[in-house]
Amino acid sequence: MEEMEEASNQNPSATVTNRNLNDLPEELLLHILTCLPILESVQTSLISQKWRSLWSRVPSLNFLFELFPPYEPPLDTRQFFAEFIDRVLILRSNSPIHTFRLSFIYHGHYRSHVDSWVRSAITRLRTRELYLDFFIHKDFHNEETHNHRYDFPFSVLRNGCVAILGLTRCDLTLPAKMATLRFCSIGSMFLNEVYLTDQAMRDLISGCPNLEALDLENCLAHHHMKICSTKLKRLALRYFYDSELKETILVDCPNLCSISFNCCAFDKFVLKNAWFLVEFHVDILHKIDRSYRYWNKVVRLLGQAPNVKHLNVQNWWFKFLTSKDSFPKSFMIHNLNHLELRTGFTQYDLVGMAALLKLCPNLETMMLDYLFKIEEDETLSEQFSSKPVELSMPSLKQVTVTSYTGTEDEINFMKILSTQGVALEKIILVLGHVGAKSRLQMVLYRNASQSWKCYAPDLSLTTLNHIDSEIFKQGINWLFESCLVF
Repeated sequence: MEEMEEASNQNPSATVTNRNLNDLPEELLLHILTCLPILESVQTSLISQKWRSLWSRVPSLNFLFELFPPYEPPLDTRQFFAEFIDRVLILRSNSPIHTFRLSFIYHGHYRSHVDSWVRSAITRLRTRELYLDFFIHKDFHNEETHNHRYDFPFSVLRNGCVAILGLTRCDLTLPAKMATLRFCSIGSMFLNEVYLTDQAMRDLISGCPNLEALDLENCLAHHHMKICSTKLKRLALRYFYDSELKETILVDCPNLCSISFNCCAFDKFVLKNAWFLVEFHVDILHKIDRSYRYWNKVVRLLGQAPNVKHLNVQNWWFKFLTSKDSFPKSFMIHNLNHLELRTGFTQYDLVGMAALLKLCPNLETMMLDYLFKIEEDETLSEQFSSKPVELSMPSLKQVTVTSYTGTEDEINFMKILSTQGVALEKIILVLGHVGAKSRLQMVLYRNASQSWKCYAPDLSLTTLNHIDSEIFKQGINWLFESCLVF
């Protein structure tokens, strides 16, 4: 015993302690509670005296209906959920919170409840981020719930300091003379399935003078939407589907840095004063006959954004190449240095890729991701089907293929890359079809003598023997045989 005590005195780290969760700093305990569903966070008050009121000081409140224990009919889970939130907010301390998040299947019966929760989050708890989701998932809805939409009282935000606002499936009640009220704290806004008229859009922009990020998804009631702001820096438009009306969108934001079009079907796109636009994203559902014309209209906006450096787009460039309504011959994307291209590797895809690369003489990195095609490629004329594809990439240094499966088309593309790359230094292949190790990587790079070498520390010939796909094995074996693997 004396020897143990002496060793312990000489080496304090050897002392055995009986520290437990209660010994952790309160800041760390609050962080742990924030990661729990609010119901479980409240239940920790039963642990000990120290924990009794700890939950009431967590910096974020997440009331998620989908995680609340369901009750069997005739009991109404929504009623118990609403009463639970009421009790939590009554017992909650007045210390400010960072985030208030609510997901709920709304019904008019709960209007007073939701109003009180929103007011409490904004005015008493001074939340910085407010997220209200009244959709959650289609499985939570029936014919009755579709007829009930919460009417968000926008004016209540004047009494708080909300910087980020997210609303899903609700209506907006904007105050009269919105522009004069100045909701200055709001810097970012996400609206999904919100009834948003053209006038309401203009009022929101004018009433939120410091709004820098705007994300609109599945919004309704617009016809000729105008987004004009000197402060806006990031804009995302998602799932604006076609209708019988000739809908238009005008974007005039001189400080805009990033714009994203995802499944947008406006009849007319107008982009003005896009001198600072550096990120451009477009993703239109891959149905040639119906959707290409929208893709064409969006991509043509690049002509108004000469300083784009980061482009994320799908590979419909073959059709654009043969279209009568294309860019003027003088058009180039001179400042583009990073390209994310969703593509296949057929001859059709490679011809389109070559057409795009010719427009990007200073491109340095390219990431190729899988493109899901609903329809088959068009039939190539002999002019394109028999002519070897030449990729113009004088400045391209790195190519990443995110889902390499070793198909014949992919191997053909790899041969083109390795033989035509002038400045190409590295090819990264993220491997697919390897079971549990589907994110394995192979890195091909040029050595000092300009020959290709392959670095694949997690992949060996032994690993190949456990791969079911023969095509994939052939593709990987080709890489091993073509490079010096170590």
